[in-house]
Amino acid sequence: MSRLSYQIPNFTYPDTAPADLFPTVVAQAREAEAAGFDRVMVMDHFYQLPGIGEPDEPMLECYTTLSALAQHTERVRLSALVTGNSYRNPALLAKTVTALDHVSGGRATLGIGAGWFELEHDALGFEFGTFTDRFEKLEEALQIIVGMLRGERPTVSGDHYSVTDALNSPAPLSSIPVMIGGNGERKTLRLVARYADESNLMGMGGDVDVARKLAVLAQYCEHEGRDPSEIAVTMLVGCVVAPSAKELDSDLRAMAAAKGWGDGVIDMVKQILICGDADTVGERLGELAASGVTGLVCNLPVNGHVPGRISLMAEVADRALTAAGR
Repeated sequence: MSRLSYQIPNFTYPDTAPADLFPTVVAQAREAEAAGFDRVMVMDHFYQLPGIGEPDEPMLECYTTLSALAQHTERVRLSALVTGNSYRNPALLAKTVTALDHVSGGRATLGIGAGWFELEHDALGFEFGTFTDRFEKLEEALQIIVGMLRGERPTVSGDHYSVTDALNSPAPLSSIPVMIGGNGERKTLRLVARYADESNLMGMGGDVDVARKLAVLAQYCEHEGRDPSEIAVTMLVGCVVAPSAKELDSDLRAMAAAKGWGDGVIDMVKQILICGDADTVGERLGELAASGVTGLVCNLPVNGHVPGRISLMAEVADRALTAAGR
C-alpha cells in the first residue's frame, strides 16, 4: 500500500501556455517520484472544482493523462483520486485500469467513488441521479470491476448495470489495489469493508475525526469477516508549503494573478488549506499522521508547479509519518 502519495489537482499555471501544460504536469510527476512519493494521482474531473478555480479552467482527462505519465515515470504507482463511477461503464473502467497497469509495468491503482460534481454531470450529459442512486450504482459497479480485476468472469444483472460472463483479457500485470474515496459512514465505509484495499478520507485542511472513521470501519469489517488491518487508511490533505513566509506569499500571489483571485480569495485559501513553512505544515501533518491514518495523500494546488515545492512537501510529510511510526 502507498504510504506517501502526491495528487496533481490543478492545471492552471502562471505564464504557462496550453501547449506547455502537459510538460509542466510531467515535471511535477517526475519531481514527486524523485522526492520519494510512492504514488502520483490526478483528479477525475472534466471541469475545475469550486475552491480551486473556475469551471472553464484547463482539466485533462485523467486516464489518458495517467497513461502518458506512465511513460515519464519508473517507480510510482498511478491512480485517479478518485474515479467518478458515474462517468464510465464499469466494464469499460475495468479494461481501462487494466490497460493502465500494462502500460505502466504493473503500477496501477483503482481509486473510485460515487461521483458528486453535479455541474459537470448536467453540462456534459452524465446522469447524476439521487445520492442513493449513485451509491447503488457504485456497489453494482464494484461487483463487476473487482471481479474482472481479480480474474473472475462476473455476471451481474442489476438495476443499473448488467454484464454476462465479463472477460478481462489480458489480465492485469499486478494485483491492482482498490481504493474507495469518501468520508461517509453509512455507505462509503461499508463499501470499503466489503470491496476495498484502501480507504481514502478527504481531509483537505485536515478537519476529519479519524478515530471515529476508523471505529466505524472496524465495525463494518467485523460484519464482513475482515481484519481492519488489511485495509490501508489514507487522508488527502491540501497544502501550500514554501521555505519562507515571503516565498509562500509570492506563490499565493502568482497563482492569484493567474486565476484572477482577489485578496479575499487568498485569505480563504489560507483558511481552507494547510499553509506555512516546513515547520508549520509539518506540525499539522504530524497531528494527522498520529491520528491513525497509515498514509498521506498531499496536494499543492497553489504552488506544486514551482520547482522544489513538491520535494519540500515530501520531506515534511515523510518526517511527520516517520515520527508517528508510519
